[in-house]
Amino acid sequence: MSVGDAELELKLEPFEELDYAKPDLHRRIRQGIPEVIYGEGKTAQQISGIAEKLLESGQQTVMITRLSADKAAEIVIPMKYYDIARIGVCGKIPEPDANGNILVATGGTSDMPVAEEAAVTAELLGNKVIRLYDVGVSGIHRLLSHSEEIMTADVIIAVAGMEGALASVIGGLADCPVIAVPTSVGYGASFGGFAALLSMLNSCAAGVSVVNIDNGFGAGYLAGMINHIGG
Repeated sequence: MSVGDAELELKLEPFEELDYAKPDLHRRIRQGIPEVIYGEGKTAQQISGIAEKLLESGQQTVMITRLSADKAAEIVIPMKYYDIARIGVCGKIPEPDANGNILVATGGTSDMPVAEEAAVTAELLGNKVIRLYDVGVSGIHRLLSHSEEIMTADVIIAVAGMEGALASVIGGLADCPVIAVPTSVGYGASFGGFAALLSMLNSCAAGVSVVNIDNGFGAGYLAGMINHIGG
């Protein structure tokens, strides 16, 4: 068969059948990034079983998101745990293989759990990440003092709760894609992040896209894909 036909056959290779899950062994071939385990709602035993099957299939790095510290302590296979990000990783920690930099910025310290989920996700997908935390618009001079980092980044993730203005301000300074992440941080009228979500969706700065509330993983994943284009 031709190379193209062979590649298609590999992409259609069946998943592994477990009693409680169907690990996708060839997701990297189809999408460029291997399967990631979502930890919430799964037992430590189920997570261990899925991770072991992925590692046995040749996947070098297995990421587990939304993994609590208590559940991480019950995982039976060797794993590195990032407590703020609530991410576990089994197998190899990859070196950066993309040429560009991803900048992760937060409005406040309270946004750090979501920002760290984004940052660690991007790092585990082979990206160099620069962190810029607590630079919200209530003290905008803090953000402007890092204008060089903002203007030289290749992708920016702006993480903010409250009114979510950070993404628009960064979008007005940067010439690269900006991924806005609304967080559920804020007082009552923030409606659990909906106020920030709507502000970010209505940003007047061109080049700003938005992911779901508290979705640091989705932002880190998307930023990693953008950062690898052409490299």
